[in-house]
Amino acid sequence: MNLGRGEKAARKEALRQEGSIGDLLSVGLCILAMVAVMTAFMDCVSLVNKKTMVGQTARNYVLRMETVGYLTAEDELALRNALAEQGIEDVSLEGTTREEVDYGAEITLRISGKIGGHAFEEKKVSTAKH
Repeated sequence: MNLGRGEKAARKEALRQEGSIGDLLSVGLCILAMVAVMTAFMDCVSLVNKKTMVGQTARNYVLRMETVGYLTAEDELALRNALAEQGIEDVSLEGTTREEVDYGAEITLRISGKIGGHAFEEKKVSTAKH
């Protein structure tokens, strides 16, 4: 079958109109994929933000520990409450300096737990300057 130029153009236009649902479907799939990627990205950003907040909290308590020379029972309770307010679960302070050390000695604050089901560990080391 030998079609002229006008007939070929008309046939292409008819095919293009018939195929428009396929074009719409591919655009829809691309939008769906972008929404999935953005959702995953926002979840990651949320985890990083929470980890940063834990780091700031740990820094504040290390500064307190420097003043006293160790993590006091009152500060430990306040730290646990602050972490719970931030949504941190299964908090452990294992490895933290809990007894007074000499001036200039190393003190450690080690916090581990779960952020949104993901395990993490934050460790701050400084020297006692009480």
